[in-house]
Amino acid sequence: MSQVQRDLPFRVIVDFFKKLETTTARTQLTAILVNLFKQTPPDVIDKVVYLIQARLWPDWKGLPELGIAEKLLIKAISLSTNSSEKVVEEILKSKGDAGLAVEALKTRSLEKSKGVTLFTFAEKKQELTVNKVYEVLTRIALAQGEGSKDLKIRLLAGLLSDANPEEAKYIVRFVEGKLRLGIGDATIMDALSIVYAGGAHLRPLIERAYNLRADLGEVAKILASQGVEAIKQITPMVGIPIRPMLAERLSDPKEILEKVEGEAFVEFKYDGERAQIHKDGNKIVIYSRRLENITHQYPDVVEMALKNIKAEKAILEGEIVAYDPSTGELKPFQELMHRKRKYDIHVAVKENPVKVFLFDLLYEEGVDYTVKRLIERRKRLEEIIVQTEEFRVAEYIRTSDPGELEKFFLQAISEGAEGVMVKALHEGSVYQAGTRGWLWIKFKRDYRSEMVDTVDLVVVGAFYGRGRRGGKFGTLLMASYNPSNDTFETVCKVGSGFTDEDLDKIPELLKPFIRDRKPLRVVAEMEPDVWVEPALVAEIIGAELTLSPIHTCAYGKIKPEAGISIRFPRFIRWRDDKKPEDATTSDELVEMYKLQLKRIGEKVAQPGEET
Repeated sequence: MSQVQRDLPFRVIVDFFKKLETTTARTQLTAILVNLFKQTPPDVIDKVVYLIQARLWPDWKGLPELGIAEKLLIKAISLSTNSSEKVVEEILKSKGDAGLAVEALKTRSLEKSKGVTLFTFAEKKQELTVNKVYEVLTRIALAQGEGSKDLKIRLLAGLLSDANPEEAKYIVRFVEGKLRLGIGDATIMDALSIVYAGGAHLRPLIERAYNLRADLGEVAKILASQGVEAIKQITPMVGIPIRPMLAERLSDPKEILEKVEGEAFVEFKYDGERAQIHKDGNKIVIYSRRLENITHQYPDVVEMALKNIKAEKAILEGEIVAYDPSTGELKPFQELMHRKRKYDIHVAVKENPVKVFLFDLLYEEGVDYTVKRLIERRKRLEEIIVQTEEFRVAEYIRTSDPGELEKFFLQAISEGAEGVMVKALHEGSVYQAGTRGWLWIKFKRDYRSEMVDTVDLVVVGAFYGRGRRGGKFGTLLMASYNPSNDTFETVCKVGSGFTDEDLDKIPELLKPFIRDRKPLRVVAEMEPDVWVEPALVAEIIGAELTLSPIHTCAYGKIKPEAGISIRFPRFIRWRDDKKPEDATTSDELVEMYKLQLKRIGEKVAQPGEET
């Protein structure tokens, strides 16, 4: 006989959602999650984690979203509360929140039915459970084709009918994408480590498993049902993306080599799309640095990989770069945006051909290469691929000489690269999935002048414009990421650099992420016209880094009661290939500010130098 699956009443998770919504301190959020996980059976811990993350499954799986637009939502609420659509629309308008609207309508319906005992035993509603809610939401998401809209409405209406007012509120917010819990993955992992791994000190084990599998629900279920030893055994799996290793940045070749203990591989840093290529026999899957499945954008890369990767099963990492076939010159990242069209992809392939520059091997034929030294990974990478003009290992040298590093850097710039990546070769030079550290260091173009180098910042707020921008968002509040406490700290307001087309698109871009109060992970003293949940990353350039009493980036680290800001910031482009946690960190901005001061000092010391 099969074992009966244990479940959790949905009202239990709703009670915890209420607590999470009204809590701001991370230690308290962690404590609340710990109590929730203690009450959660291992059979449903994965679904509970997904619901906390406000998703049904990891994005990389490429499964459909719920697909419930506002009109469909109104119809479902109308059916479930025996209210006209007009009444639903009026309450929605007055509340400004569909969750509060359905809660009010269901509460009203319950009050009207008090004392009425017309329900038969068969009509008595069953208590909602996590499995039931998740199953119905999954059916809604997977409903496709003719008649799917009506099916989605019926399924959601049935679920809301069975829900009590508070349950209905959170179901609707989940469906709308407005479940505002303010919980980051780091906080979830802290709670899981306390409940299932014996303490927060074992959090790195869980984090490594998550970095290798990119599915926190699955990791939670393995941990809860099989224990810590099973988590330790998790290795890369072809078809499941690995969270990419990240780099620090410096601008002095001597200091860079000191950081990597003297000797390093120095390779071109290309201005392209970072790609993780998975090969399983005759099947190729390509993931972006955000772990999105981008295989359909690169049918030519699929063909190259099948032809030139000799291993049957392997995970490789590299950069896809646009180039001009008539000259061989590399093109900037923006040229790859044509590949994002889902139609006429074969036309885009012809008009925007690409090269692939490989730089790492993460897995091959049952061997986990993430735990091996870089020099071993690179050696095996070169053994299992056939190098061609369009599919080859990134240009690199091995050096311990700062002068040679500098010369190679200048060569990289002259050949169309952004700069170089300097990678440690010592005994500890493993592939640290999902982690930023000093094993990899970026040395990019223009680091050594004031602020000519760009930074990647996250939108956390918006201000309405004036004049010809009246009625539109004219300025965005931008923030850096602070990984030490999983928050976003404001750096600047940016209002220049946008084209009219950019400005017209901003309301639609921001709409899913606008919030009526400051998101829990945002640290800000400035009050924008609207708050924005950290989700969108933009590349920003400015005249210089400066200190500001009103911005919170690295507050107090350079000077008491001051944070780091950007003078005359300007928008360059959206970085939809980056997650908010991949943005420039507050510590990186501190280092950039210090380097700027050093550069200014050098100019003062050499008055004859041109400025």
